[in-house]
Amino acid sequence: MTALLPLGARPDGAGPVHTTCTNESTCMELDVTHPALSDLRRRARSRMPHFAFEYLDSGTGAEKGVSHNRERLDDIRFMPAILRGEFEPDLSRTTLGTTYAQPFGVAPVGMAGLLWPNAERILAAAAAHHRMPYGQSTVAAAAPEDTGAIAGDMGWFQHYPVRDPEIRRDMLGRIKAAGWNTLVVTVDVPGESRRERQRRAHVSMPPVMTPKIIASIMSCPTWAMGILRHGQPTMKFPNSYTPAAKGAEAFTHAGRLIRGFPDDDYIRALREEWDGKLVIKGIAEAEDATRLIDLGADAIWVSNHSGRQFEGGPAAIDCLPPVVAAVGGRVPIYYCSGVQGGLDILRALALGADFVFLGKAWYFALAAFGRRGVDHLVHILRADMTANMMQIGAASLKDLPGRLVR
Repeated sequence: MTALLPLGARPDGAGPVHTTCTNESTCMELDVTHPALSDLRRRARSRMPHFAFEYLDSGTGAEKGVSHNRERLDDIRFMPAILRGEFEPDLSRTTLGTTYAQPFGVAPVGMAGLLWPNAERILAAAAAHHRMPYGQSTVAAAAPEDTGAIAGDMGWFQHYPVRDPEIRRDMLGRIKAAGWNTLVVTVDVPGESRRERQRRAHVSMPPVMTPKIIASIMSCPTWAMGILRHGQPTMKFPNSYTPAAKGAEAFTHAGRLIRGFPDDDYIRALREEWDGKLVIKGIAEAEDATRLIDLGADAIWVSNHSGRQFEGGPAAIDCLPPVVAAVGGRVPIYYCSGVQGGLDILRALALGADFVFLGKAWYFALAAFGRRGVDHLVHILRADMTANMMQIGAASLKDLPGRLVR
Protein backbone atom coordinates (compact mmCIF):
# COMPACT_ATOMS: atom_id res chain seq x y z
CA MET A 1 0.00 0.00 0.00
CA THR A 2 1.19 3.52 -0.75
CA ALA A 3 2.56 5.27 2.31
CA LEU A 4 0.36 8.03 3.63
CA LEU A 5 1.54 11.53 2.84
CA PRO A 6 1.65 14.34 5.40
CA LEU A 7 -0.87 17.16 5.01
CA GLY A 8 -0.21 19.17 1.87
CA ALA A 9 2.79 17.09 0.75
CA ARG A 10 3.44 15.94 -2.80
CA PRO A 11 4.72 12.43 -3.52
CA ASP A 12 7.67 13.84 -5.46
CA GLY A 13 8.63 16.17 -2.63
CA ALA A 14 8.39 19.17 -4.96
CA GLY A 15 6.22 21.30 -2.71
CA PRO A 16 2.77 21.61 -1.21
CA VAL A 17 -0.49 20.61 -2.82
CA HIS A 18 -3.23 23.23 -2.47
CA THR A 19 -6.13 21.55 -0.72
CA THR A 20 -9.38 22.44 0.95
CA CYS A 21 -9.88 19.06 2.63
CA THR A 22 -12.68 18.82 5.15
CA ASN A 23 -10.62 16.66 7.48
CA GLU A 24 -7.17 15.20 7.69
CA SER A 25 -8.08 11.76 6.34
CA THR A 26 -8.87 13.28 2.93
CA CYS A 27 -5.55 15.14 2.78
CA MET A 28 -3.37 12.12 2.24
CA GLU A 29 -2.51 10.13 -0.85
CA LEU A 30 -6.07 9.93 -2.17
CA ASP A 31 -5.84 13.47 -3.49
CA VAL A 32 -3.06 12.31 -5.78
CA THR A 33 -4.14 8.75 -6.59
CA HIS A 34 -7.90 9.37 -6.83
CA PRO A 35 -8.46 13.08 -7.48
CA ALA A 36 -11.79 12.70 -9.32
CA LEU A 37 -15.09 10.86 -9.03
CA SER A 38 -14.15 8.85 -12.12
CA ASP A 39 -11.21 7.41 -10.17
CA LEU A 40 -13.48 6.39 -7.31
CA ARG A 41 -15.95 4.82 -9.75
CA ARG A 42 -13.19 2.78 -11.38
CA ARG A 43 -11.97 1.42 -8.05
CA ALA A 44 -15.53 0.77 -6.86
CA ARG A 45 -16.22 -1.35 -9.93
CA SER A 46 -13.35 -3.66 -9.03
CA ARG A 47 -14.63 -4.07 -5.44
CA MET A 48 -18.37 -4.51 -6.03
CA PRO A 49 -20.05 -7.67 -7.32
CA HIS A 50 -21.12 -7.21 -10.92
CA PHE A 51 -24.84 -7.20 -10.11
CA ALA A 52 -24.38 -4.49 -7.46
CA PHE A 53 -22.34 -2.25 -9.75
CA GLU A 54 -24.83 -2.69 -12.58
CA TYR A 55 -27.71 -1.69 -10.34
CA LEU A 56 -25.91 1.46 -9.25
CA ASP A 57 -24.43 2.50 -12.59
CA SER A 58 -27.20 1.71 -15.05
CA GLY A 59 -29.95 3.71 -16.67
CA THR A 60 -32.84 2.37 -18.70
CA GLY A 61 -33.24 1.48 -22.37
CA ALA A 62 -30.16 2.30 -24.40
CA GLU A 63 -29.28 4.82 -21.67
CA LYS A 64 -29.81 7.80 -23.93
CA GLY A 65 -31.39 9.60 -21.00
CA VAL A 66 -28.17 9.19 -19.02
CA SER A 67 -26.02 10.51 -21.86
CA HIS A 68 -28.46 13.36 -22.60
CA ASN A 69 -28.23 14.53 -18.98
CA ARG A 70 -24.46 14.62 -19.38
CA GLU A 71 -24.48 16.41 -22.72
CA ARG A 72 -26.81 19.17 -21.59
CA LEU A 73 -24.86 19.79 -18.39
CA ASP A 74 -21.70 20.11 -20.48
CA ASP A 75 -23.41 22.75 -22.62
CA ILE A 76 -23.65 25.12 -19.64
CA ARG A 77 -20.63 27.43 -19.62
CA PHE A 78 -19.26 30.20 -17.42
CA MET A 79 -17.24 33.25 -18.42
CA PRO A 80 -13.75 33.31 -16.85
CA ALA A 81 -12.76 36.43 -14.89
CA ILE A 82 -9.42 38.14 -14.30
CA LEU A 83 -8.04 40.74 -11.89
CA ARG A 84 -10.47 39.89 -9.09
CA GLY A 85 -7.81 39.83 -6.39
CA GLU A 86 -7.53 37.25 -3.63
CA PHE A 87 -10.70 35.74 -2.17
CA GLU A 88 -11.94 32.50 -0.64
CA PRO A 89 -15.28 31.49 -2.19
CA ASP A 90 -18.18 31.08 0.25
CA LEU A 91 -19.87 27.72 -0.38
CA SER A 92 -22.47 27.97 2.38
CA ARG A 93 -26.18 27.80 1.62
CA THR A 94 -29.32 27.98 3.76
CA THR A 95 -32.43 25.98 2.87
CA LEU A 96 -35.54 24.97 4.82
CA GLY A 97 -34.25 26.91 7.80
CA THR A 98 -30.86 25.18 8.05
CA THR A 99 -27.49 26.59 6.99
CA TYR A 100 -25.08 24.10 5.44
CA ALA A 101 -21.35 24.53 4.83
CA GLN A 102 -21.83 23.39 1.23
CA PRO A 103 -24.86 23.29 -1.09
CA PHE A 104 -24.91 19.55 -1.76
CA GLY A 105 -26.19 16.42 -0.09
CA VAL A 106 -26.83 12.68 -0.37
CA ALA A 107 -29.80 11.72 -2.54
CA PRO A 108 -31.78 8.60 -1.57
CA VAL A 109 -30.74 5.45 -3.42
CA GLY A 110 -32.72 2.24 -3.24
CA MET A 111 -31.16 -1.09 -2.26
CA ALA A 112 -28.25 0.77 -0.66
CA GLY A 113 -27.26 -2.13 1.59
CA LEU A 114 -26.87 -4.33 -1.47
CA LEU A 115 -24.46 -1.84 -3.04
CA TRP A 116 -22.15 -1.85 -0.03
CA PRO A 117 -22.56 -3.53 3.36
CA ASN A 118 -23.93 -1.25 6.09
CA ALA A 119 -24.06 1.60 3.58
CA GLU A 120 -26.95 3.43 5.22
CA ARG A 121 -25.32 3.72 8.63
CA ILE A 122 -21.96 4.77 7.20
CA LEU A 123 -23.46 7.45 4.98
CA ALA A 124 -25.79 8.71 7.70
CA ALA A 125 -22.81 9.16 10.03
CA ALA A 126 -20.73 10.86 7.34
CA ALA A 127 -23.57 13.24 6.49
CA ALA A 128 -24.02 14.15 10.15
CA HIS A 129 -20.26 14.78 10.43
CA HIS A 130 -20.11 16.98 7.32
CA ARG A 131 -23.46 18.64 8.11
CA MET A 132 -25.14 17.80 4.83
CA PRO A 133 -28.56 16.24 4.15
CA TYR A 134 -28.68 12.45 4.09
CA GLY A 135 -31.51 10.91 2.06
CA GLN A 136 -32.53 7.33 2.87
CA SER A 137 -34.80 5.36 0.58
CA THR A 138 -37.91 3.49 1.65
CA VAL A 139 -36.43 0.49 -0.18
CA ALA A 140 -33.02 0.63 1.47
CA ALA A 141 -31.71 -2.22 3.63
CA ALA A 142 -32.07 -0.16 6.80
CA ALA A 143 -35.33 0.86 8.43
CA PRO A 144 -35.86 4.43 9.62
CA GLU A 145 -35.30 3.31 13.21
CA ASP A 146 -31.84 1.99 12.31
CA THR A 147 -30.41 5.31 11.14
CA GLY A 148 -32.60 8.14 12.40
CA ALA A 149 -30.49 8.82 15.47
CA ILE A 150 -27.27 8.53 13.43
CA ALA A 151 -28.35 11.08 10.81
CA GLY A 152 -29.85 13.38 13.45
CA ASP A 153 -31.11 16.66 12.05
CA MET A 154 -29.45 15.88 8.70
CA GLY A 155 -31.89 13.04 7.97
CA TRP A 156 -34.28 13.32 4.99
CA PHE A 157 -36.41 10.18 4.57
CA GLN A 158 -37.65 9.25 1.10
CA HIS A 159 -41.22 7.97 0.73
CA TYR A 160 -42.67 5.93 -2.13
CA PRO A 161 -46.47 6.21 -2.18
CA VAL A 162 -48.28 3.10 -0.94
CA ARG A 163 -51.77 1.80 -1.69
CA ASP A 164 -53.05 1.30 1.83
CA PRO A 165 -53.65 4.53 3.78
CA GLU A 166 -53.26 2.63 7.07
CA ILE A 167 -49.80 1.46 6.00
CA ARG A 168 -48.97 5.01 4.95
CA ARG A 169 -49.98 6.43 8.31
CA ASP A 170 -48.04 3.78 10.18
CA MET A 171 -44.96 4.40 8.04
CA LEU A 172 -45.15 8.14 8.63
CA GLY A 173 -45.49 7.61 12.36
CA ARG A 174 -42.43 5.36 12.47
CA ILE A 175 -40.38 7.77 10.36
CA LYS A 176 -41.22 10.72 12.60
CA ALA A 177 -40.70 8.75 15.81
CA ALA A 178 -37.25 7.73 14.58
CA GLY A 179 -36.20 11.37 14.33
CA TRP A 180 -36.67 12.18 10.65
CA ASN A 181 -38.22 15.62 10.16
CA THR A 182 -37.99 16.03 6.36
CA LEU A 183 -39.97 13.73 4.07
CA VAL A 184 -39.00 13.43 0.39
CA VAL A 185 -41.85 12.03 -1.70
CA THR A 186 -40.79 10.52 -5.03
CA VAL A 187 -43.50 10.97 -7.66
CA ASP A 188 -41.69 10.17 -10.93
CA VAL A 189 -42.06 6.38 -10.70
CA PRO A 190 -45.63 5.84 -12.01
CA GLY A 191 -44.73 2.32 -13.15
CA GLU A 192 -41.84 -0.07 -13.64
CA SER A 193 -38.88 0.85 -15.79
CA ARG A 194 -37.06 -1.85 -17.71
CA ARG A 195 -33.45 -1.13 -16.69
CA GLU A 196 -32.15 -3.77 -19.05
CA ARG A 197 -28.60 -3.81 -17.66
CA GLN A 198 -29.96 -4.72 -14.25
CA ARG A 199 -32.01 -7.57 -15.69
CA ARG A 200 -29.01 -8.97 -17.53
CA ALA A 201 -27.05 -8.83 -14.26
CA HIS A 202 -29.86 -10.63 -12.36
CA VAL A 203 -30.27 -7.90 -9.78
CA SER A 204 -32.48 -8.78 -6.82
CA MET A 205 -32.61 -8.08 -3.11
CA PRO A 206 -31.68 -10.31 -1.45
CA PRO A 207 -29.52 -11.78 -4.24
CA VAL A 208 -30.71 -15.08 -5.73
CA MET A 209 -27.72 -17.38 -5.33
CA THR A 210 -27.15 -18.62 -8.86
CA PRO A 211 -23.67 -19.86 -9.85
CA LYS A 212 -23.07 -16.57 -11.67
CA ILE A 213 -24.04 -14.49 -8.63
CA ILE A 214 -21.94 -16.64 -6.31
CA ALA A 215 -18.91 -16.27 -8.57
CA SER A 216 -19.41 -12.50 -8.66
CA ILE A 217 -19.56 -12.36 -4.84
CA MET A 218 -16.47 -14.54 -4.45
CA SER A 219 -14.51 -12.14 -6.65
CA CYS A 220 -15.21 -9.31 -4.15
CA PRO A 221 -14.03 -10.57 -0.74
CA THR A 222 -14.33 -7.21 1.07
CA TRP A 223 -17.96 -6.89 0.02
CA ALA A 224 -18.65 -10.54 0.90
CA MET A 225 -17.06 -10.29 4.35
CA GLY A 226 -19.06 -7.13 5.02
CA ILE A 227 -22.30 -8.91 4.16
CA LEU A 228 -21.36 -11.80 6.47
CA ARG A 229 -20.68 -9.32 9.26
CA HIS A 230 -23.79 -7.17 8.83
CA GLY A 231 -26.24 -9.70 7.44
CA GLN A 232 -27.95 -10.33 4.12
CA PRO A 233 -29.54 -7.12 2.84
CA THR A 234 -33.31 -7.03 2.58
CA MET A 235 -35.81 -4.22 2.19
CA LYS A 236 -36.45 -4.13 5.93
CA PHE A 237 -38.95 -1.27 6.04
CA PRO A 238 -41.42 -2.34 3.32
CA ASN A 239 -40.88 -6.00 4.21
CA SER A 240 -42.43 -5.30 7.60
CA TYR A 241 -45.74 -4.62 5.83
CA THR A 242 -45.87 -7.66 3.53
CA PRO A 243 -45.97 -11.42 4.03
CA ALA A 244 -42.92 -13.31 2.82
CA ALA A 245 -43.47 -14.13 -0.85
CA LYS A 246 -41.77 -17.50 -1.26
CA GLY A 247 -40.74 -18.27 -4.79
CA ALA A 248 -41.41 -14.69 -5.91
CA GLU A 249 -39.92 -13.63 -9.20
CA ALA A 250 -36.57 -11.89 -8.76
CA PHE A 251 -37.88 -8.51 -9.80
CA THR A 252 -40.80 -8.52 -7.36
CA HIS A 253 -39.96 -7.07 -3.95
CA ALA A 254 -41.93 -5.71 -1.02
CA GLY A 255 -41.79 -2.13 -2.25
CA ARG A 256 -43.52 -3.14 -5.45
CA LEU A 257 -46.12 -5.24 -3.68
CA ILE A 258 -47.35 -2.30 -1.59
CA ARG A 259 -46.72 0.47 -4.14
CA GLY A 260 -49.41 3.03 -4.73
CA PHE A 261 -50.12 5.25 -7.71
CA PRO A 262 -50.35 8.80 -6.33
CA ASP A 263 -52.52 11.65 -7.46
CA ASP A 264 -53.26 15.09 -6.04
CA ASP A 265 -55.46 13.59 -3.33
CA TYR A 266 -52.56 11.45 -2.14
CA ILE A 267 -50.37 14.54 -1.69
CA ARG A 268 -53.20 16.33 0.14
CA ALA A 269 -53.59 13.40 2.53
CA LEU A 270 -49.85 13.19 3.04
CA ARG A 271 -49.69 16.91 3.81
CA GLU A 272 -52.38 16.49 6.46
CA GLU A 273 -50.65 13.50 8.06
CA TRP A 274 -47.04 14.72 7.97
CA ASP A 275 -46.22 17.72 10.14
CA GLY A 276 -42.58 18.05 9.09
CA LYS A 277 -41.00 19.50 5.96
CA LEU A 278 -42.44 18.01 2.76
CA VAL A 279 -40.26 17.84 -0.37
CA ILE A 280 -41.67 16.53 -3.66
CA LYS A 281 -39.05 14.85 -5.87
CA GLY A 282 -39.21 14.07 -9.58
CA ILE A 283 -40.60 17.28 -11.05
CA ALA A 284 -40.06 18.13 -14.72
CA GLU A 285 -42.92 20.52 -15.61
CA ALA A 286 -43.43 24.01 -14.26
CA GLU A 287 -47.19 23.52 -13.97
CA ASP A 288 -46.68 20.53 -11.69
CA ALA A 289 -44.35 22.52 -9.48
CA THR A 290 -46.82 25.33 -8.91
CA ARG A 291 -49.68 22.92 -8.29
CA LEU A 292 -47.64 20.99 -5.72
CA ILE A 293 -46.85 24.20 -3.86
CA ASP A 294 -50.58 24.86 -3.65
CA LEU A 295 -50.98 21.32 -2.28
CA GLY A 296 -48.54 22.09 0.52
CA ALA A 297 -45.05 21.23 -0.72
CA ASP A 298 -42.27 22.98 1.20
CA ALA A 299 -39.73 22.39 -1.59
CA ILE A 300 -39.65 21.17 -5.20
CA TRP A 301 -36.99 18.71 -6.41
CA VAL A 302 -36.29 18.73 -10.16
CA SER A 303 -35.08 15.34 -11.37
CA ASN A 304 -35.51 12.75 -14.10
CA HIS A 305 -34.34 9.92 -11.85
CA SER A 306 -30.93 10.19 -13.53
CA GLY A 307 -32.25 8.52 -16.67
CA ARG A 308 -33.18 5.36 -14.74
CA GLN A 309 -36.93 5.52 -15.39
CA PHE A 310 -37.45 6.97 -18.87
CA GLU A 311 -34.91 7.77 -21.55
CA GLY A 312 -37.22 9.59 -23.95
CA GLY A 313 -37.70 12.78 -21.98
CA PRO A 314 -35.76 16.04 -21.68
CA ALA A 315 -32.54 16.37 -19.75
CA ALA A 316 -33.30 17.25 -16.14
CA ILE A 317 -31.15 20.39 -16.28
CA ASP A 318 -33.31 21.74 -19.14
CA CYS A 319 -36.38 21.42 -16.90
CA LEU A 320 -34.81 23.48 -14.13
CA PRO A 321 -35.07 27.08 -15.46
CA PRO A 322 -38.80 26.89 -16.34
CA VAL A 323 -39.56 25.46 -12.90
CA VAL A 324 -37.48 28.19 -11.24
CA ALA A 325 -39.33 30.86 -13.20
CA ALA A 326 -42.75 29.43 -12.39
CA VAL A 327 -42.04 28.95 -8.68
CA GLY A 328 -40.74 32.50 -8.40
CA GLY A 329 -39.01 31.98 -5.07
CA ARG A 330 -42.09 30.73 -3.21
CA VAL A 331 -40.23 27.60 -2.04
CA PRO A 332 -36.69 26.22 -2.46
CA ILE A 333 -35.87 24.21 -5.57
CA TYR A 334 -33.51 21.25 -5.49
CA TYR A 335 -31.82 19.41 -8.34
CA CYS A 336 -30.29 16.03 -9.08
CA SER A 337 -29.58 13.89 -12.20
CA GLY A 338 -26.26 13.49 -13.96
CA VAL A 339 -24.16 15.46 -11.45
CA GLN A 340 -20.55 14.26 -11.56
CA GLY A 341 -18.53 16.98 -9.87
CA GLY A 342 -18.29 20.42 -8.37
CA LEU A 343 -18.65 22.18 -11.73
CA ASP A 344 -21.98 20.43 -12.32
CA ILE A 345 -23.15 21.60 -8.90
CA LEU A 346 -22.26 25.18 -9.86
CA ARG A 347 -24.13 24.79 -13.15
CA ALA A 348 -27.35 23.77 -11.41
CA LEU A 349 -27.02 26.51 -8.80
CA ALA A 350 -26.42 29.10 -11.52
CA LEU A 351 -29.66 28.06 -13.21
CA GLY A 352 -31.64 28.60 -10.05
CA ALA A 353 -31.36 25.50 -7.87
CA ASP A 354 -31.06 26.21 -4.16
CA PHE A 355 -29.41 22.88 -3.41
CA VAL A 356 -27.97 19.96 -5.39
CA PHE A 357 -27.99 16.25 -4.58
CA LEU A 358 -25.82 13.38 -5.78
CA GLY A 359 -26.84 9.73 -5.52
CA LYS A 360 -24.59 7.11 -7.06
CA ALA A 361 -21.42 9.18 -6.47
CA TRP A 362 -21.54 8.54 -2.71
CA TYR A 363 -21.77 4.79 -3.27
CA PHE A 364 -18.84 4.79 -5.67
CA ALA A 365 -16.85 6.59 -2.98
CA LEU A 366 -18.03 4.20 -0.27
CA ALA A 367 -17.26 1.09 -2.29
CA ALA A 368 -13.85 2.48 -3.25
CA PHE A 369 -12.53 3.32 0.22
CA GLY A 370 -15.28 2.93 2.81
CA ARG A 371 -16.04 5.90 5.02
CA ARG A 372 -12.72 7.44 4.05
CA GLY A 373 -13.89 7.53 0.43
CA VAL A 374 -17.03 9.44 1.42
CA ASP A 375 -14.92 12.04 3.25
CA HIS A 376 -12.69 12.25 0.20
CA LEU A 377 -15.64 12.85 -2.12
CA VAL A 378 -16.74 15.79 0.05
CA HIS A 379 -13.24 17.17 -0.40
CA ILE A 380 -13.29 16.58 -4.17
CA LEU A 381 -16.59 18.41 -4.59
CA ARG A 382 -15.66 21.34 -2.37
CA ALA A 383 -12.22 21.70 -3.97
CA ASP A 384 -13.69 21.55 -7.48
CA MET A 385 -16.32 24.15 -6.63
CA THR A 386 -13.72 26.43 -5.06
CA ALA A 387 -11.30 26.17 -7.97
CA ASN A 388 -14.00 26.90 -10.55
CA MET A 389 -15.49 29.79 -8.58
CA MET A 390 -12.05 31.40 -8.44
CA GLN A 391 -11.70 30.97 -12.20
CA ILE A 392 -14.98 32.74 -12.89
CA GLY A 393 -14.65 35.39 -10.19
CA ALA A 394 -17.59 34.21 -8.09
CA ALA A 395 -16.98 35.01 -4.43
CA SER A 396 -20.30 33.48 -3.37
CA LEU A 397 -22.96 31.20 -4.81
CA LYS A 398 -25.23 34.16 -5.53
CA ASP A 399 -22.63 35.43 -8.03
CA LEU A 400 -22.93 32.35 -10.25
CA PRO A 401 -25.86 33.40 -12.48
CA GLY A 402 -24.01 36.55 -13.52
CA ARG A 403 -21.05 34.53 -14.79
CA LEU A 404 -23.09 32.26 -17.10
CA VAL A 405 -22.35 32.47 -20.81
CA ARG A 406 -25.78 33.34 -22.19
